[in-house]
Amino acid sequence: MRLFFLYLMAALYVAAGINHFVHPVVYTRIMPRYLPWHLQIVYGSGVLEILLGLLLLPSGTRVIAAWGLIVLLIAIFPANVQMAVDQYHNHDKRLWIAIVRLPLQIPLIWWAWLYTRSA
Repeated sequence: MRLFFLYLMAALYVAAGINHFVHPVVYTRIMPRYLPWHLQIVYGSGVLEILLGLLLLPSGTRVIAAWGLIVLLIAIFPANVQMAVDQYHNHDKRLWIAIVRLPLQIPLIWWAWLYTRSA
């Protein structure tokens, strides 16, 4: 089961990273206003998701990839907060999705943390 969930996590991050290039506007819209270069950051985080997702697969790079994903999940948290704030101010009916995404970071970090130790 451990290997199945590892492959699932890798596939999800690679797919999410690719989505940054397919639909960059979705991500630039939720970027915190105080950050410069929104599109470049979106592409950079997409590259990191793809790279770290792929680096989860070989056992020799798995631990560093898992730690990298933890750092990335923490780094992108402000974008999730920005999305919730914007949807609140715009009275968006999808605000509940943004609110659910905030604590979802915790199990995602935990999932990556499971692979921070050599198997």
